[in-house]
Parts: sequence; structure tokens; C-alpha cells
Amino acid sequence: MTENTEGPFGPRRYRAWNEHVKTRYGGRVQKVSIEAGFTCPNRDGLVGRGGCTFCNNDGFTPGYLNRQQSITAQIDAGLDFLERRYPGTDRYIAYFQSYSNTYGEFERLRALYEEALTHPKISGLAIGTRPDCLAPEVLAYLAQLAREHIIELEIGVESCNDAVLASVNRGHDFATSVDGITRAAALGLDVTAHLLLGLPGESMESMLDGARQMSALPIHALKLHQLQLVRGTALARAWQRDPSSVPLLDELACIAMLVDFIERLSPAILLQRIGSEVPPSMKLAPAWNLRLSELSPRISAELAHRGTWQGCRYVATGSA
Repeated sequence: MTENTEGPFGPRRYRAWNEHVKTRYGGRVQKVSIEAGFTCPNRDGLVGRGGCTFCNNDGFTPGYLNRQQSITAQIDAGLDFLERRYPGTDRYIAYFQSYSNTYGEFERLRALYEEALTHPKISGLAIGTRPDCLAPEVLAYLAQLAREHIIELEIGVESCNDAVLASVNRGHDFATSVDGITRAAALGLDVTAHLLLGLPGESMESMLDGARQMSALPIHALKLHQLQLVRGTALARAWQRDPSSVPLLDELACIAMLVDFIERLSPAILLQRIGSEVPPSMKLAPAWNLRLSELSPRISAELAHRGTWQGCRYVATGSA
């Protein structure tokens, strides 16, 4: 590698989702979060109780969202907020974000999705869910919608390490993620996978191997989240009892790890997120002096310092 060579992605040095979207759709596409009253199979007893040990959906629920309103009213409220915050946005898609939004009776799912799509300012759907909540009829229906609308299926993988998944009460293994992603992509759906880096029991080696395993899957994009301890979660309570039980990366170590990961990730995969931010009132740790808006420039700066870019260490393996 040549010092200061930008590689195929320009100054950013990774394949950014926002740039791809502007090229594909001719401008900015913004997600309008809505809450449709879903739950998860590891909360209602189907596969477990209590939910994932790291999860409190209030940690990423927008302040404008009122769960008591209809889907249409939530979209109107979200648009009122977003149109002021992001003037010049070309398209909006409804984001079914909280919990598992493909988990339920099919006719109910269809009614909720179609209510969102009938809004005159909504061009499509982003649907967050788990890989064990992907019934064939739901995937087939979403593939049908994708012929005329923007449809993004977001699947929470969280870790490629089965022992880590079990320890956080995830309720499924990595093979389930491989199966769900493969079935969705085979129908032509754009899949965005989520990984949560830094979970207890995850080693640096296993996190970086996650780049290899995700690169072998037919995903369109990836969202990377760093572990944050959110009030009201089992993991936060464990950390309060014994901080050594939940090791946390400091900001410099996290940036270095993210850069190592990106270097090993297939250059074909879009990066939709490279970090996340919990509201200060809900976050216990880690205590970083770094805002989310600063993370992307820091990642690009470290890649530039190394003279590297997304995929420069990627080795195709052909399977997960």
C-alpha cells in the first residue's frame, strides 16, 4: 500500500451509504422513525424472556415519536421535525425501528406497512427485525413491494460469535442470521445487517473475524454500533455491580478497532453507520469525549494516517 493513497473511495476511504443513496436516488433519502407496537420473541416467551441484555429501545427512539399515535400521525410528526432539520431532503422512507418489525400475524404486518406507504411523502420502508422473525410469506411480500418502492430490510446480527450471542440472551445463533440473510437476498431484497462491537466475551480477534464472516454474506450494507451501557438494561446493571464484568473500549481503542474492521470488510458492502450515540440521560458508560458526528472524520483520518481504505485487507472466502 502506498502512503496517502486514497484507494477507490476518495477522501472518506470507505464506501459510504449516504453517497451511494444520493447517486442511486438522485438526492438525500431520510428515514422517519415510527413505533408500531411490536415486541420480540425473546421478550414474549417464544424463545426467552427479558430481551437482549444490552437493549433498551428508548435509547434510540427519537424525541418526536409518540407511540400512542397512528402510523400516519407519527409520520406527520416526524416529517415536521425532519423537514426543519434536514431541508432539501428528496425522499423519505418510513422506518419501523423498535423491536422486531416482521414479528406478528401477516395481515397485521401488511396493514401497517401499507398504511405507511399510502402517505404521500413516503417512498418506501426500512424494517428492523431479527433473523429468526423472517417468515417466507413476509419476505415474499416485501420482495413484491420492492418492485415499486424503496425497501430496506435491517437484520440484527449483533455478533458472529455463538457464545457471545448466548451470553447476551439473544435467542438465536449466527447460523440463523446466515439463513435469514441468505433467504432475503435470494428474493432480491437489500439487506442491511447490524453488528454490535464490544459485547462481553468478544475478543479483538473474534470481532475482526466478524468482518470476514459478514463479507461472505449477501448483504447490501452494514451498520456498526459500539457497545454503550444504557440505563434499564441487564448489562448496565451488571456493570454497576462489577465494572470488570463488562470491559469497555475507550475512544482511541474503539477507533483503532473500527479501522481494523473496515480494512478487512469487503469493499462491495456499504457502510450505513460506523457508530451510534445514546442520549446522555440514558447512557451510563463509556464516558467518551467524542460526539457521533466526530466519529466518521476520525475514522477517515486514521485510515489516511495508515494509508489504507475499506477492503484493503479483505480476502474473499466464499462462505461465512
